[in-house]
Amino acid sequence: MSDSSPLHVSVMTDEVVTWLQPQRGQTLVDGTLGGGGHCRALAQCVGAGGVVIALDRDPAAVAAAEHNLRGLPVQLVEANFCDLPEILAANEIDPVDGVLLDLGLSSDQLADGARGFSFDSTGQLDLRFNPAAGEPAWRLIQRLSEKHLADLIYEHGEERYSRRIARRIVEQRHREPIRTAAELANLVRRCVPRQRGGQRIDPATRTFQALRIAVNDELKSLEIALRRLPECVKPGGRVAVISFHSLEDRRVKEAFRDDDRYQALTRRPIRPSEEEIARNPRARSAKLRVAQRV
Repeated sequence: MSDSSPLHVSVMTDEVVTWLQPQRGQTLVDGTLGGGGHCRALAQCVGAGGVVIALDRDPAAVAAAEHNLRGLPVQLVEANFCDLPEILAANEIDPVDGVLLDLGLSSDQLADGARGFSFDSTGQLDLRFNPAAGEPAWRLIQRLSEKHLADLIYEHGEERYSRRIARRIVEQRHREPIRTAAELANLVRRCVPRQRGGQRIDPATRTFQALRIAVNDELKSLEIALRRLPECVKPGGRVAVISFHSLEDRRVKEAFRDDDRYQALTRRPIRPSEEEIARNPRARSAKLRVAQRV
C-alpha cells in the first residue's frame, strides 16, 4: 500500500480544521493517522515551523504515510493513542496545541482482503489494527463460550439478536471452525430477520463491530486516552474526537462533561453535511465533539 494513494476519504476535514484552529508553527497530534487526510490538512496549516505527530496502531497505515505525506511536517509513530504521554516524553515534546482522534475504520483497512474487515472478504477473520498484536477474531469466536460470545456481541455491538448469533456460531464451530469474514457474515445474516422496507446497514455490521472492538480493546483505549489527554494539551488547546457509534460517542460526551480539565465547546455533536454524505456515504454516522483544555 505504501506505493499507492490511500482509498480512505477523511470525514469532516473542513470542520476539524475550523474547530481545532491550527496555526503556523504549532504542534498538533493526529492520534489516528489512517489514510492521512486529516494529517495532511493539519500539516499544511502548521507549516514548516510546526509539526503534526501522527500515530496509528496499523503498521500498514504508517508505511503508506511515509510515502504519501513525504515533504510535509509530519512525525510518524506506530503506537496506540492512549500512550500519547509516553510518546511525547520519549521525544522530548512539550504539551501540544491540539489533538484529533478519528475513531472510524479506514477504507484502506476494508480494502485489504487478507484482514477480514470487509464482510465479503475470503481472507482470515482477523480484525486487528496491528496484525502482530493480540488475538485474531477467528480465534476469539472459536474459544469463547456461547454466553460470553452473546454478551460480547450485545455489549459491544448493541445487537438484539446476539444470543441467536452466538448459538449459531457455537453450532457451526462444532462442525467446522469459522475462519473467514465471509463465512461469519453469511451466518449472521441468516440469524437477523430482514426489516420491512429494506435495511440501511448490512445485518452483520453490529457483530463485526463488536468483535473488532473486542480484539483491539477499542473502548478501553478510548477511556484511557480521554483521561490522559488533558496532561498532553496546553491550556487553551483543543481536543477533537470523531466517533461513529453510540458506545464511543457516549464516552466522549461524558468525559468532556464530567472532567473539569475539559470545557466542552460543542453542546451537540457536529454532523457531516448532506453534500458530504452524498459524496461519502460512510460519513453518515460520524459525530464530531470538541473540547478545550482548561
